[in-house]
Amino acid sequence: MLPMFLAVSDQTIVASALPAMAASLGDVERVSWVVVGYLVAATIAAPVYGYLGDVFGRRRLMFVGLAIFILASLACALAPSIIWLSIFRVMQGLGGGGLMAMSQALVGEVVPARQRGHFQGYLATVAMSSAAFGPVAGGFLTDHFGWRSIFYLTVPVGLLAVGLMFRLEARRGIRDESWSFDHLGLIYFVLFITPALLALEQARRMQWDNLLGIATLLAVSVFSFILLIRHEKITASPLLPLSLFQQRPIWAANGMSMCHGAALTGLIAFLPIYLRIVRNLSASDVGMMLFPISIGIGLGSMATGRLISRTGHTMLMPSIGLIVSTLLLIVFVFIGPDLSNLHLTLLLSLTALFMGTVMTVVQVTVQTIAGRKSLGAAAGSVQFSRTVGAAFGTALFGTLLFAVLAAQNTEAVGILGHVLDEGADALTALDHATQIRFEHDIAFAFRCAFLLLPCITGIGAVLAWTNPARRL
Repeated sequence: MLPMFLAVSDQTIVASALPAMAASLGDVERVSWVVVGYLVAATIAAPVYGYLGDVFGRRRLMFVGLAIFILASLACALAPSIIWLSIFRVMQGLGGGGLMAMSQALVGEVVPARQRGHFQGYLATVAMSSAAFGPVAGGFLTDHFGWRSIFYLTVPVGLLAVGLMFRLEARRGIRDESWSFDHLGLIYFVLFITPALLALEQARRMQWDNLLGIATLLAVSVFSFILLIRHEKITASPLLPLSLFQQRPIWAANGMSMCHGAALTGLIAFLPIYLRIVRNLSASDVGMMLFPISIGIGLGSMATGRLISRTGHTMLMPSIGLIVSTLLLIVFVFIGPDLSNLHLTLLLSLTALFMGTVMTVVQVTVQTIAGRKSLGAAAGSVQFSRTVGAAFGTALFGTLLFAVLAAQNTEAVGILGHVLDEGADALTALDHATQIRFEHDIAFAFRCAFLLLPCITGIGAVLAWTNPARRL
């Protein structure tokens, strides 16, 4: 759990420290790479660690990931410029992606199949709470000890994780004499993932003046994906075992993971903006409303894990949970604006509780179908699919939000851009009439964008109901 906590919290912990980093190191226009670099590297690393962990042993690969992560964290703390900090964050992501994949795989390796749900529920809870904990911890550390303390603190926690890893029994991988590393597959995979994530990041940031660049990145990604699939079909030791992913229970479960990542990340990423602008809440009030949502996801994950261990039923929980989540999100879209803050918090917390039924079941299902020989590849595929889903969901949500807003009031698009860059305080510079009109237009745009969420969870519900792997 500790490596999982380190990897996930480091995805979000720097968000609150970005202004301080820019003020200290300069290069404000490049500061977003501190976040993007980690995301891209971790997304690429997760399937690679799973692939190598199956061959050389997953405990051994966890040690490698921890070593890279700790050294990169120390380098980040000492970085003299934004460029070097971004480079070291890429290195940190190369370690962090492995920590996430190997944490899941090691649970599958050590714990019997019937009991995995119990422990995967704990891991899912740690992952969700870490994502919510990151910005809070980052803001506190930056305010009191400076932004470099974020990375210094990672070092002793990482060393503690190394010490705990020695308690695990060493298990050998399945390497044979015919195995060789799939170098070309890795190159194609990097050329597929990196442009795709960069294009989605630019789309989410609404840099439509660079539309040609986004289209070019997507074209490179699609072409590389075609080359990757062709290569993986004929190579003896494929980086991505296509025979594994062609099995319906596995691709359907990974589809659920993508839907879950898209809906939940889209909600959490844009809900604070909605609450600040539309409902005029303070930053502390927004934090108080988001906290119960994190609790709901954790409780849902733990309860699902316990039910799996006791009953053996897997897909039953997300099949019901995603339907309920979809209905609650529809209620949120159409009735939410009329609810009090308390009732809205209760509604969103209940939605999060039922969305917490997904990831535990996905991991248990994929690992059980894959078997011990491919536990690493299975765990890596789930982490990969959820990250890609999260990136796609936030990009699609942002695109729709800005498109609806531009259709109503082109001036409001520029105002929202200032709000995203400077915070809700940017609205105070507007005259009263402009502010009132903007708040009206942005409320309608958010309602249209939030309609995406029940559509996505509805697709996830269909995948859950049609997945043939119903129980252990």
